Amino acid sequence: MRESTTLTIPRVGDIPRHIAVIMDGNGRWARVRGLPRMEGHRQGVEAVRRIVAACARKGVAFLTLFAFSSENWRRPPEEVQFLLGLFRWLLQREVEELQRNEVRLRVIGDRGGLGEDLAILVETAERQTAQGGRLTLTVAVNYGGRWDILQAVNRCLQDHPELAGRLSERDLWPYLALGDAPEPDLFIRTGGEQRISNFLIWQLAYTELFFTPRLWPDFDEAALDEALAWYRSRERRFGRTSEQVHQERSERVAFRDNEREGEL
Repeated sequence: MRESTTLTIPRVGDIPRHIAVIMDGNGRWARVRGLPRMEGHRQGVEAVRRIVAACARKGVAFLTLFAFSSENWRRPPEEVQFLLGLFRWLLQREVEELQRNEVRLRVIGDRGGLGEDLAILVETAERQTAQGGRLTLTVAVNYGGRWDILQAVNRCLQDHPELAGRLSERDLWPYLALGDAPEPDLFIRTGGEQRISNFLIWQLAYTELFFTPRLWPDFDEAALDEALAWYRSRERRFGRTSEQVHQERSERVAFRDNEREGEL
């Protein structure tokens, strides 16, 4: 089981191991320019490419992007079909580039609603990129945080009916959609809204939440650097006091100094 921030205190570094992003503002970006909403989604794809590359360069190990929520089916049918078609096109076009850059692709969400052809494309892309060890790119499609928890509980109890009434976090963790990834250290939402919109409800328990008014198509490496600088300014206590955090930091620095002296 990966580190749980409610069961253990994870090590914290200047670069988040895992960044989760709600890519909001594509439609508004297009509207203020007098363009169709679909053009905003196309430009949003370019922002995805920029941020995937930037995260790989900076040493981020996991990047999770919220592409299509379980509630997005409520949008106009033509927009829904366009978004799913855009996802299908990307799966067909981007796999070789992901392989070249050692990026592993994973897709989380309820695949039952995607249709057989799209589900096959997803499985093929995941298989072809499975050896990527530089960055794990997870795309959430037809995903909802409540769905994630419910499906995990149901699958766990189906496999282990003896756990009914005494299910623990450690039992449930492997069945969650991101059961093989560390919890996100940093959550970014573009577009100015300040909510998590049913995204990774379980996993964001102690994640630092960064909200920016910048619309997703305008989000670039400089904007990512701004979010990372904000992240480094945060004191991640995980239920402890500031004094405890400072003491731990001092002990860690002293330990490193002693190690260096021993090497001389």
